[in-house]
Amino acid sequence: MAFPLNVAEGHPISAYDKPCTVLYVEDNADNLMLVEEILTRHHNLKFLAATNGPAGILLAREHGPDVILMDINMPSMSGLAVLEVLLADAKTAGIPVVALSSDAYPKQIEKGIKAGFFNYMTKPFKINELEAVVEAAIAHSTAMKLSRPPA
Repeated sequence: MAFPLNVAEGHPISAYDKPCTVLYVEDNADNLMLVEEILTRHHNLKFLAATNGPAGILLAREHGPDVILMDINMPSMSGLAVLEVLLADAKTAGIPVVALSSDAYPKQIEKGIKAGFFNYMTKPFKINELEAVVEAAIAHSTAMKLSRPPA
């Protein structure tokens, strides 16, 4: 899949130029491939994928990603239910979770933000907007890690 030339290929997605990990929880294989293609163009980014909520929770606990992208409407466990589990777990509560959903109704967006999503993006999205939201979430995640007292 080819993307427009104005996409900044290869530049770090984090201002801290440190390796970053993004987990995308999405049941649609085409959406997973698209977001992976977009984000892995950045040389310092590791991409993890889960095709359902329970698998996403396990990967989040195991890898502690810098940011999680979350589909809302998934079979067996919704993105909102996954977010609730992540926020209740000390290992994952500090990870910014971005909703990436086709559900663009204002009430759903408001519900998502109130539930604790770092941001709520609707599909289809613009590539540069996705990159900007991921960059902001990684910056937030990094700042939170730097502000914690040493263990």
